[in-house]
Amino acid sequence: MESELKRFRNSPNSEELTRRSSFPDEVIERVLSLFKSHKDRSAVSLVCKDWYNAERWSRTHVFIGNCYSVSPEIVARRFPNIRSVTLKGKPRFSDFNLVPLNWGADIHAWLVVFADECPFLEELRLKRMTISDESLEFLSVSFPNFKSLSLLSCDGFSTNGLSAIATHCKNLIELDIQENGIDDRGGSWLSCFPESFTLLEVLNFANLTSDINFDVLERLVSRCKSLRVLKVNQSISLEQLPRLLVHAPQLTELGTGSFSQQLTFPQYEELESAFSSCNNIHTLSGLWDVKAIYLPALYSACTNLTFLNLSYAALQGGELAKLLRHCPRLQRLWVMDTVEDKGLEAVGLNCPLLEELRVFPLDPYDEEIAHGVTEAGFIAVSCFCPRLHYVLYFCRQMTNAAVATVVQNCPNFTHFRLCIMNPRQPDCTTGEPMDEAFGAVVKTCTKLQRLSVSGLLTDLTFEYIGKYAKNLETLSVAFAGSSDWGMQCVLEGCPKLRKLEIRDCPFGNKALLSGLEKYESMRSLWMSACNVTMNGCRLLARVMPRLNVEVMKEDGSDDSQADKVYVYRSVAGPRRDAPPSVQTL
Repeated sequence: MESELKRFRNSPNSEELTRRSSFPDEVIERVLSLFKSHKDRSAVSLVCKDWYNAERWSRTHVFIGNCYSVSPEIVARRFPNIRSVTLKGKPRFSDFNLVPLNWGADIHAWLVVFADECPFLEELRLKRMTISDESLEFLSVSFPNFKSLSLLSCDGFSTNGLSAIATHCKNLIELDIQENGIDDRGGSWLSCFPESFTLLEVLNFANLTSDINFDVLERLVSRCKSLRVLKVNQSISLEQLPRLLVHAPQLTELGTGSFSQQLTFPQYEELESAFSSCNNIHTLSGLWDVKAIYLPALYSACTNLTFLNLSYAALQGGELAKLLRHCPRLQRLWVMDTVEDKGLEAVGLNCPLLEELRVFPLDPYDEEIAHGVTEAGFIAVSCFCPRLHYVLYFCRQMTNAAVATVVQNCPNFTHFRLCIMNPRQPDCTTGEPMDEAFGAVVKTCTKLQRLSVSGLLTDLTFEYIGKYAKNLETLSVAFAGSSDWGMQCVLEGCPKLRKLEIRDCPFGNKALLSGLEKYESMRSLWMSACNVTMNGCRLLARVMPRLNVEVMKEDGSDDSQADKVYVYRSVAGPRRDAPPSVQTL
């Protein structure tokens, strides 16, 4: 769609066609409302001035992939009728503690502007942003129609901030708190919802650690008859879970609490009966510290499951196999590597509709660990799951031949993220580099959009990527490559590249500066522990003034070296809140 609009806009007859198509604004806005993709809407807005203005006034949802790529003032001026904002902050490598503390990405300045210019804001979705308790309280009292708050991998706040949201947001239908660096000061925040409050549709506090007042939770769940999503934390026991399910048989997504307490036979029967009444569940997660003896209680609720998240449940292969026999419609599966290859064989045999598989390590830093998955499990899944198009696979060994077999069996991969946990690990059978593995991926999977590479890799891997990965948008690289040539191949050969993440690679200034014609069309470039110097970064900043070039220095590092480099395009200019550890060139 986006490409078709660009062809129309650039055609010699586009001005004449536009003049002939002068519909009333109401008609144009109605047509634009049918476009759901933000990329398509952005492309539409460039056709002509009338479409630009119509798109401006009709756009209610805005997605911003980098909070420093634009200012809140520009966003509010461009889209005055915003109701929903999705905003991403810190680079992804902040998940690995590679970004300094207090780096930035504070939401407060955005909230202040939106309170003045977009007071009808209803929905805020943040990822890797910093949000303080003061900001949460400001949010709760500044937007009278506010309905949805989703915080993913955010930091800076405590459960006191959640108390403010529960107290003041009278129209709240969604509170989704996932994997945040939160100061958990106890479960009393849940009691701040008024006893008359009944609107909640989504409640997720799975990653909080403190005990919850169960009686308060039970009353809240019983009042909210439209509750669709409930994900609780470990403090909710197997004995308590049935009491929640009885009040909410309409749930479509459930995250259980701890699954390990000792149950009497009557208690087990009560649990089994509660699950048998949950006929609408299509997403199941939680199962913390699961004891396999209680898994049969779930079976009656598994018939319609399309997503099973076992990333906190260290199941063995045989235990997983028994569970999967009851999940005929499964499309997405997340497991821990404790299932081993035997468990993945069961995935292949029982999940013919599978589209997404993620295998996480129980302990990525224990090199002596006995269990795990190998190339055999990977092949077993691919043999019987032809619809598989997304994989995240942590393992300790792999072969070129295995990866080639996997992509032959599943040529429609859009996301292929292979993480061999031992850096620079060669083919475990031949001892050769893993170049041919990723060569097979990019040659075979023509729809590939995201790729993570690992293992012993030379520049040949990047030559393959540059030559064949024409739809690639995101590339993540660690401990790979031989010279600057590898990065040059990627920057010169991947026309749709949007994000490039590199760490611990031999790429230097020549590689960095080979992307001069590319960076303005990309969202961001991250390079850490590479061979880039301060002079190279200064030259990039001087030649490309519309880019923000940020260098993060570590204590005691060589003054001439650029330890961590973050490059991104911005229409707002250099940011004004950078800490002393971040130097903007």
